[in-house]
Amino acid sequence: MPSQELPSHYLYERQEHREFIDAVEHLGKVVRKAGPIEEKSAHLIQLAAAIAIDSEGAAHSHVRRALACGASPEEIFHSIILLTSTLGYPTVSKALSWAEDVIPGRGDGADAMSQSPSQDLH
Repeated sequence: MPSQELPSHYLYERQEHREFIDAVEHLGKVVRKAGPIEEKSAHLIQLAAAIAIDSEGAAHSHVRRALACGASPEEIFHSIILLTSTLGYPTVSKALSWAEDVIPGRGDGADAMSQSPSQDLH
């Protein structure tokens, strides 16, 4: 991923604490290679964990990484929606908005506004 797409805070941490960030990145590579789960699925699993710990930055990162590994927006949204019975609707709704922040063409809310609601949720 080009540096200009990375969050500025991460770039700052990387500049100020290079050895630490290198070690964290290396650990991520090692654990992903340690078993049979392919990279796309690994990022969807890590996305679920990021959502569970309420980490918007990590969720954004794993949405970007899952997309880069070939995940479709539908796979990402489905992975998030699957968390509803475990984490609850408010958490899932928040996580869906985080994914929309990252997925091209989904962050402006246009899709939701263009659909006619089947019922009033107020």
